[in-house]
Amino acid sequence: MSRAFLFPGQGAQAIGMGRELAEAYPAARAAFEEVDAALHAPLSRLIWEGDLAELTLTENAQPALMVTSIAALRALEAEGQGIGTAAFVAGHSLGEYSALCAAGALGLADAARLLRLRGQVMQAAVPVGEGAMAALLGLDVAAAEAVAAEAAQGQVCEAANDNDPAQVVVSGDRAAVERAVGIAKARGAKRALLLPVSAPFHCALMAPAATAMAEALKEVRIARPSVPVVANVLARGVDDPEEIRGLLVEQVTGRVRWRESVAWMAAAGVDQTVELGAGKALSGMVRRIAKDIDTRAVGAPADVVALAGEG
Repeated sequence: MSRAFLFPGQGAQAIGMGRELAEAYPAARAAFEEVDAALHAPLSRLIWEGDLAELTLTENAQPALMVTSIAALRALEAEGQGIGTAAFVAGHSLGEYSALCAAGALGLADAARLLRLRGQVMQAAVPVGEGAMAALLGLDVAAAEAVAAEAAQGQVCEAANDNDPAQVVVSGDRAAVERAVGIAKARGAKRALLLPVSAPFHCALMAPAATAMAEALKEVRIARPSVPVVANVLARGVDDPEEIRGLLVEQVTGRVRWRESVAWMAAAGVDQTVELGAGKALSGMVRRIAKDIDTRAVGAPADVVALAGEG
């Protein structure tokens, strides 16, 4: 068996995520405590007892999802199913930071601080209401690119997330993205809908955020990961620290090439993925991309025990 650990992105957050892991595994609780200390804020209290609207704020959701994923990994490690059992790690958007932390390339405290900043600068890059994202279902990436190009009309509209063979997300100026929704429906999309996000991620409008992240990343140590990290913008494995640093900057404005990333892992022999943290969205995408891959999701102690029992 060749396994890849996968780490979810924004949208998977939920009040209470990771709490059972923290109660069952001291190492998982320690991860939450370390992030609280790094951020000088009780993020774990917000995650477990707070308001979903506050948790969904980008600057909170990004570090919260990361630490929940790392807590799941720490629980697996306690059961003998840690990073050494994986051939690759990969994360969707902010999940790439979780993947890098899991593989030892980024320290947990550094990952938390970077993601809080990433959330802040991505939100600040475009005034609220001026940008948008929309999911186009039933169109492949080439069709979505054509829709985006037609919708742009001098504004920004780009294919931002190539999630699976029939799900592409476009991002850009609100008016252009709204035009893309109408064009996609006319071109046979099964559904085309605006997403409840606070900024237009992974498009050229995020350039100010990329500049800010480049400065922040200069100050952070990045080590060689213990297993290759499949980079969003390349859709292949990387392990050179300086290449990783540059790719994290490119990722802010670049496309999340998730469909290609999963296909690359499948071609490299991966036959099982384990999604760590909140939700199961990535597992669903994997099944639509590579039907022969066995998918698992680990977000609670029972999931940890079940996977460890197989190992």
